[in-house]
Amino acid sequence: MRDRIVRRGILPIAVAAALAAVAACSPSGDDSSKRAAVPSGGRADPRSASALHAVERATVRAGSARIESTTVMGGMLSLHTDGALGWSGRSVGTLRITYTGGQLADTMRKLNSASMEARLLPDAYYAKVGTSFARRLDGRHWIRYAYDDLAALPGGTGTQLTDQLRNTAPLQPVRLLLASGNLRRAGEETVRGRRTTRYTGTIITAALTGAATADLKERLAQAGVTTETVDIWVDDHDLLVKKAERGELASGRMSSTAYYRDYGVRVAAERPPVADTADFKDLLSKQSP
Repeated sequence: MRDRIVRRGILPIAVAAALAAVAACSPSGDDSSKRAAVPSGGRADPRSASALHAVERATVRAGSARIESTTVMGGMLSLHTDGALGWSGRSVGTLRITYTGGQLADTMRKLNSASMEARLLPDAYYAKVGTSFARRLDGRHWIRYAYDDLAALPGGTGTQLTDQLRNTAPLQPVRLLLASGNLRRAGEETVRGRRTTRYTGTIITAALTGAATADLKERLAQAGVTTETVDIWVDDHDLLVKKAERGELASGRMSSTAYYRDYGVRVAAERPPVADTADFKDLLSKQSP
């Protein structure tokens, strides 16, 4: 019974937790100083590109923010996430993830985990499981996903997830727009009471060329992204207020919308008690062949 629960329960939780973090913060997937110079394509509006480079710099300086997001990934999963993330130095964060629909959400409900608390620390990602699932873990309520262990998973996906979890600044939508080649300013709008400027563009993964976008192209391909439309709303301080992404994955359609506020907020994540924590690597080693 224990092996069956681990096999059916732990791996979906690992995937869901990682996806939730990605959807919540649109992480950069790389060190900001290395990616800040990604150029826009030849058809991009130069003024818009300059504005987005200013957004990159302002975001790095801000260091943290509160976030709220919704994500739908075809029939597999839909979820709502809220919390706070910090990226000044080593990334930390606390998130509340609520599974709202899809096949994976049904699995989570059966494990008494329709919602989950998640904590990002510099060395690991911690996910809290429901009471019924904890009974299969000798009463422990937390699972620790060490980044080094995730990176060692076969197929390259673990490395991608590790990079994303370690880099929580909301820079990915900005860099996608800069790489799109068709970035343009789309007017001014008020979003949740804040005056913003909207920028939009569409990324076609196969059309990305050149050394500057090679890494981005590889990451999108690994994630199964074929096309993606990105919109961001930026305030007068060059900070994201909202982002929306809509795309085609190899497995179906994806959409994600996130809101950002309280930049510079203090963010701390407490490490769960060792006695109440199970280790992902240990659980994998106990799976039946």
